[in-house]
Amino acid sequence: MSADEKPHLDEPPVPLLKHLGPGFITGAADDDPSGIATYSQAGAQFGYGLLWSVLFTTPLMIAIQIVSARIGRVTGHGLAANIRERFPAPVLYFIVALLLFANTINIAADLGAMADALVLVAGGNSSIYIVLFALTSLTLQIFIPFPRYAPILKLLTLALFAYVATVFMVHTPLEALVQTLIPPITRDMTYVSMLVAVLGTTISPYLFFWQASQEVEEQRATPGHEPLREAPEQARKHFRRIRLDTYVGMTFSNLIALCIMLTTAATLHGAGATNIESAAQAAEALRPLAGEFAFQLFAAGIIGTGLLAVPILAGSAAYAVAESFRWPIGLGLPLAEAQGFYSILMVSTVLGVLIDLSGIDSIKALVWAAIVNGVASVPIMAILMVLVSDPKTMSTFVASRRLKRLGWLATAVMAIAVAAMFILM
Repeated sequence: MSADEKPHLDEPPVPLLKHLGPGFITGAADDDPSGIATYSQAGAQFGYGLLWSVLFTTPLMIAIQIVSARIGRVTGHGLAANIRERFPAPVLYFIVALLLFANTINIAADLGAMADALVLVAGGNSSIYIVLFALTSLTLQIFIPFPRYAPILKLLTLALFAYVATVFMVHTPLEALVQTLIPPITRDMTYVSMLVAVLGTTISPYLFFWQASQEVEEQRATPGHEPLREAPEQARKHFRRIRLDTYVGMTFSNLIALCIMLTTAATLHGAGATNIESAAQAAEALRPLAGEFAFQLFAAGIIGTGLLAVPILAGSAAYAVAESFRWPIGLGLPLAEAQGFYSILMVSTVLGVLIDLSGIDSIKALVWAAIVNGVASVPIMAILMVLVSDPKTMSTFVASRRLKRLGWLATAVMAIAVAAMFILM
C-alpha cells in the first residue's frame, strides 16, 4: 500500500453509504436486462456449472474499475479526454465509435427487455412502453441537476435486491456450493461460448467510461475538491473512498449475478427449461416453478435495473463523444450550455428505440452487442493500463504493482475470451 493510500487514524469515521457513489452505481448498472438474460441463460443451460466464473471475475472487475476511477479523479478528465491527449486521433475515434455502436445496441436490447417484462406483469403494448421508458430516462438526465440525479441512480440499485429475494424462494443443494468453488473440466464448446458471454457481460467498456466520468462529475460538483494532480493532499481520502466504493459496487454486482444464476439453475435447469433467450422469458418460466411472487420480483428487477442501466449506457457514450471533440460536458450543466453532450444522449437513446420498433431480433442485438463489447474491451483495457502507469497522466499517482498486475491480468483474460469467441464463431 502506497503512502497516499494508508488510512489516516485521525479522520473521523464516515458512514458507509456516504462512501458509495460512482463505483456502487456502476456495479449495479452492470446487471442490466441484457446481463440478466446472459446470467439466466447460464443458469438455465448449465445449472451450477458456471457459478465459479462469478468469483473468478470479481477481483479482475474490481481492478479495472479502480483503474478507471483513479484516472478520472487524478486527472479531472474522463477516459476519452485522456486517450485524446496520449494517443493518435484514429485510436480515439475507433474506440469511441465502437463504444457508441455497442451502447446503442445495448440500449435497444435493454429497452425491449424492460417493455417485455412490463407486458408480462401488466399487459399492454410493448412499443408504447419502449417509448415511455426512453422518455423517462432522457427526462431524468436532461432536466434534473446531477446532485439530485445521483441519489436517484443510487435508489434504483435497490431493484437488484429482487434477485436476492428470489434465491430464498428456491431450494439450492450443496452441489451449488461445490461448483461455485471448483470449475468443471469440459471441452463442450457451448459451455465455453457461454463462459465467454459471461465474461463479456461482466467486464464491459461502458462501465470504464461511466465510472471515470462520474468521479470527474463529483469532483466538479463538490466545493474545494480539485483533480488530485493539482491537490495531492486530497489523495489519501479519495483513494480510500474509491477502493471501498468499487469493492462494494463490484462485489454487489457479482452477488446479484450469482443470485440470478442460482435461481435459474435451481428452477429452470432442474425442470429441463434450458432454452432461455431473454430476461423476460426467464421471468415467465419462473412463474409455474417458483410461484407468482418470484415471477413478479424477477420481472420487477428487470424494469428497475433497466431504468438504471439505460441512462448509464447513453451517458457513457455522451461523455466519450463530447470529450473527443472538446465539447462542454456533464450532467451538471443545463441543456443550453452542453448541447452537443445532451444531443448524443438523445441520439443514442432514440436510435435504441428505433432499433426496437424496426422489428430487429432483440436476441441478435444482444449477440452483436456482446461481440462489439468484447472486441472493444481489450484495446480499451490495454490503453487504461498504459494511462494509469504513465507519470505524464497520473503525476505521482501511478498505479501500484499489485493494481497493475491485476489490471493486466484482467486485460489478458478478456483477450483470451475474445480470441476464443472468434474461434468458436
